[in-house]
Amino acid sequence: MRRAAAPVQALRPDPVPPSRFSAATDLAAAIAAWQAYLGSERRVSAHTLAAYGRDLAGFLDFLTLYLGATPDLAALRDLDPAEFRAFLADRARAGAARATASRKLSVLRHFFRFLAKRRIVANAALASIRTPKLGQSVPKALTEREAAEAMERIAGLEAQPWLGKRDLAILMLLYGCGLRLAEALSLTRGTAPEAAGMLRITGKGDKTRLVPVLPAVAEAVRDYLAACPFELQRDDPLFVGSRGKILNPRLVQGQMAKLRALLGLPDHASPHALRHSFATHLLAGGGDLRAIQELLGHASLSTTQRYTAMDPARLLAVYDKAHPRAKD
Repeated sequence: MRRAAAPVQALRPDPVPPSRFSAATDLAAAIAAWQAYLGSERRVSAHTLAAYGRDLAGFLDFLTLYLGATPDLAALRDLDPAEFRAFLADRARAGAARATASRKLSVLRHFFRFLAKRRIVANAALASIRTPKLGQSVPKALTEREAAEAMERIAGLEAQPWLGKRDLAILMLLYGCGLRLAEALSLTRGTAPEAAGMLRITGKGDKTRLVPVLPAVAEAVRDYLAACPFELQRDDPLFVGSRGKILNPRLVQGQMAKLRALLGLPDHASPHALRHSFATHLLAGGGDLRAIQELLGHASLSTTQRYTAMDPARLLAVYDKAHPRAKD
């Protein structure tokens, strides 16, 4: 069942002394140290940290079945490329997409690099595993009409007017400012954008950026605050549920699902699709790609460039207007 490790032994470096980690129980300690590093030094979000943990746990569950025993640090040290490939093949048979396999492989690489740098365990086998090639995904946005309809109808889904005003304010921040849902829900009463101007947002990787607040967005936030029955303090969450506690993002996702059914919106119509719509409609209106990158908080321009694939007519118009030979 398991392939012999001898043919690939030369690929591995000499074992690194495992410092204070030495037994099967220490695998749990190593994982805890890795997660602590991700949370405190890399400052990944709680959502990302949980996703990394699930991916690693899935790999360890696979090894338990594949090896016939619960893996320990010594087992991780002795893994060869065939066993990593077997894991990817198992995920493919289970129907996992290439993007999913690529993410899981990235998590494993990060975990094993951490083990090596902390002198816990060294294993070079992953270096021979190629990341599955991914097709270039294109962000799925709503049309301008669909986005406008969502804004017009969202407030009517709630029986209590203040809840409807809350939902409208959230969607306006997503579509009008390009915020992620988590970013909108992280706002406090003290940072509420009640007037047109600039809003400082802390996004992924604890990176901050400034986004402009349109008058219509500020008006929606003011309307919500005026109707909210709770006396929110400066450090309280800006958006709260019916009991005055921080709003669960699933509620907003559920409201978008209701809009899909009500308005016949496409299946990809979600809170995040409104952020995609923000970028797509800015680009279609002549927005500069670099400026849109800053507004979205993308670390790489290549991430923002995905939006150009959605509007080739816009690119041709820019070419015709700007290239010196376009009119020849």
